[in-house]
Amino acid sequence: MTTYDTELIMRQVAITGTRSTGHLGLDAYGDLFTAYLRPFADDAHFFIGGASGIDSMALLWLAGKTEAELTVVVPGTVEQQPADAQQAITRARDRIKQVVELKAMELRSPAYHARNRWMVDRASMTIGFPHATEPSTGTWQTLDYTAEQRKPRLIVPV
Repeated sequence: MTTYDTELIMRQVAITGTRSTGHLGLDAYGDLFTAYLRPFADDAHFFIGGASGIDSMALLWLAGKTEAELTVVVPGTVEQQPADAQQAITRARDRIKQVVELKAMELRSPAYHARNRWMVDRASMTIGFPHATEPSTGTWQTLDYTAEQRKPRLIVPV
């Protein structure tokens, strides 16, 4: 079986989620990831945004608890990401298959939306972890874009 064949049968999963994660403890996120990421991890390639919050937490959990392939996608460069997100990427570097830097000129909403669309366009499904009290966010924009593409989405409010 070639790499191309493996990628055809491997599920491609985009992860999106809130940056506001202080309302739950780390154990609660670990339990959520175990329940909602673990079932896909054995035969999946995850696309994860390189931001703070769910992105970094999911990256570290997947890197530490699974053998899934991981791609981190940032709108600009890794060096432009928040310090905690850079640290998560550094800690998981030996498990990351690829880091994609989209090199946006300005890190504003359009750059983040472009990053999210890039991930969804390459994924067969999206798992989203929106903050329950944030109805209009990049997470919801990504989940809505996934639906527009007629791809499945799993929504796990946090």
